[in-house]
Amino acid sequence: MNHRLPTVIALLLAGLWGAALGYFHLQQQSNSGLIERVEATLVDLRSMIVGVRSPPDIVSIVAIDDRTAAAHGYPLKRDTLAQLVTSIGTLKPKALALDILLVDPGTEEGDAALATAIRSAPTIIAGAATFPQSLQSVIENAEDPLATVPEAQQLLLPQPRFAEAAPLGIVNVATDQSGVPRFIPLFSRAADRLDAAFPLRAASIALGAEPLIENDGIRLGAHRIPTDTGQRLPLTFYGPAGSISTFSAADALDGKLPADAITGKVVVIGATVTGGGDVFPTPFDPILPGVEVMSTAITHLVAGDGMVRDSRTRQADAGIATALPVLLVALVAWRRSALGFVIICLTVIAWAMLNLAAFANGYWLSAALPIAAALPPAIIFGAAELWRDRRRARHFADQSERLQRIEAPGLGEWLARDPAFLAEPVRQNASVVFIDLSGFTGLSEAVGPAMVREILSGFFELIDEEVRLLGGAITSFMGDGAMILFGLPTPAADDAARAAACAVRLADRTRLFLAGHPELRRRKIGFKLGAHCGPIVASRLGTGDRQQITATGDTVNVAQRLMEVAASRGAELAFSASLLDAAGPDAILLQTGRLAGPFETKLRGRSGGIAIYTWRGETL
Repeated sequence: MNHRLPTVIALLLAGLWGAALGYFHLQQQSNSGLIERVEATLVDLRSMIVGVRSPPDIVSIVAIDDRTAAAHGYPLKRDTLAQLVTSIGTLKPKALALDILLVDPGTEEGDAALATAIRSAPTIIAGAATFPQSLQSVIENAEDPLATVPEAQQLLLPQPRFAEAAPLGIVNVATDQSGVPRFIPLFSRAADRLDAAFPLRAASIALGAEPLIENDGIRLGAHRIPTDTGQRLPLTFYGPAGSISTFSAADALDGKLPADAITGKVVVIGATVTGGGDVFPTPFDPILPGVEVMSTAITHLVAGDGMVRDSRTRQADAGIATALPVLLVALVAWRRSALGFVIICLTVIAWAMLNLAAFANGYWLSAALPIAAALPPAIIFGAAELWRDRRRARHFADQSERLQRIEAPGLGEWLARDPAFLAEPVRQNASVVFIDLSGFTGLSEAVGPAMVREILSGFFELIDEEVRLLGGAITSFMGDGAMILFGLPTPAADDAARAAACAVRLADRTRLFLAGHPELRRRKIGFKLGAHCGPIVASRLGTGDRQQITATGDTVNVAQRLMEVAASRGAELAFSASLLDAAGPDAILLQTGRLAGPFETKLRGRSGGIAIYTWRGETL
C-alpha cells in the first residue's frame, strides 16, 4: 500500500488545488485577475474559430459618420440632431436609442427642438457612470439580486429637459485589460438611485416589458436572459464593424433612408466619425464603434442569442477545475508510456473540443480555469514520477549489476526478457564446473572473519571475471567454492569447450592468487576443480521474491565428486572423459599443463565407474 501513498496524496492535492481555484472563480467580480486575462485571450480565440455570424435583423444603426460630419459638421447641432430624430421617428421604429451624451446645454432653440423630437418617438437617451476604482468589494446577498452591483461614484446625466422627455440608460461597458468589451453592466447603482443600462432600456421598450430582476438574470416578458455576477450581460460579437445593419445619418437627414431599415426595429443613433474616439478592439475588428457595441448588446437582449455565463456555468467551471487535474494526475500515475501520453493528450483534446462546442452553442465555459487547475498538478506530479522512475531505474540497474555478478550476463538478460524462465524444471544437457579451496576451514578459524571476508571477496571476484568472460553462469557460491554451469539458458555446441577453458583459466588464476597472498602461501592453501558434462535438471528453488536458479542430477553430483578425485591424485583438476570428448580435439586441456589418464574410477555414492582425466598446470 505504501507505493500508492504518493499517488493518493497527489490526487488529493490536485483536487484541493482545483477546488480552491474554482471557489475563487465563483467569487470573481472583475476581469482583472490573471486567469480572467488569459480567459479573455481564449475567448477571442474561440470567437475566431466559431467565426462571423449573421445577427438577427432586429437593430439598425444610424451612424453620424464622415459623410454626415462633412455635410452638417461635428458634433451635430441640437436642431440638426432634432431633425434626425424626427425623420427617423416618422418611420415608426420600435425604439430609438440615442447613444449621445446630452450633458451640456445647447442653444435654447436647439434644445427645445430636440426635447420635442425625443418626446415624439419611443426614445432612450444616454447617461454614463464613473467609479472610484476598477475593483470594488461587494457583499453577495441571496435576498438582494442587486447586492453585487458596484456603486457608481458619479453619474453623467443628460440635461433635465431631456431627462424629463425620455427614459435614461447608462452606456458603460466592462472591458478586459486589453480594452475589449466583455460585459454590459445591466444596472448602475448610485447612492440614491438605480438606473438600467442603455441596451436594457432599449430592449425593454422594444419588447414592451419592464425588466424583472432575478438572482441569475433578468426577465423581459417571455424572455429570460442569464447574467453573470454583478448582473452583467456577457458580450460576444457577430463580426467586424458593419455586421449590424448600418446607415448614414446624412441619408436620414436628406430623406433617403429606406423605411424597411427603420420600421418595426430598434434604431440606435451614434457616432462613427473618424477620430470620434468611441471605439473598442474586438476579436474581429480593432476599432469597432461604441454604437455597434451597444447595438450588439441590444440584439442579445431582444433576440436572446447572447452567451450564457451565470452561476450555473461558473459552478460547472469549478467542477471541471476540480475533476480535470484529478483525472490527469490519475492518468499520469496509471501509465507513463507512449500509450499513456496518447490517452492524456486525447483527454485534453476531448475537453477542449467540448469546451469549444459549448461556446459555439452559446455557453461560455471557462477555458483558462481548467488549464490553470490541471497544468501545475499534472506537470509537478509527472516530473516527480519521472524522478521516481529514474531512481527506480537506477536501483534496478544496481540490482541488475549485482545480479550479473552472480548470474552470467546472458542469463540475466534472458531473465529480463522472459520472467517465466525455469518457472517449471527443464531437463537439458550442460557442462558443470566446481571449484573449491582446500584447507580453508582451518584458516578461517586462525585469521578471523575480517581476513576471511577479504580473501573470499578476492577469490569470488576472480571466479566472476573468468566465468563472465566465457559466458558461464555461477549458480551458487558455496562457502569457499562455487558451482558453474555452461548450457543455460539454452545448450550450445561449445559448452564443454568453454567449460574446459574456464576450468584451466580458473586453475591458473587461483594458483597465482594463492601464491600472491602471504598467509595463504604460508598455510599451503590449495584448490581443486571438477568438471563433467551431461543431462541436468535446471529449475528455480525458493518461493516469492527469494528464488535461485540451480541445477541438479547425476551430472552435477559427478562434477562435485571429481574435486575429491583431483585432491586424492595430487591434481588441480579432474574431469570426465565425456567432457574431453565433447570439448573436441582443440580443447585447451590438450594444449597446456600436464594431462594424465584416462582412469576408470569409482566415485563416492555411485555404483558404476567413470573414465576420468586429471590435469595440473605448470608448477610456479
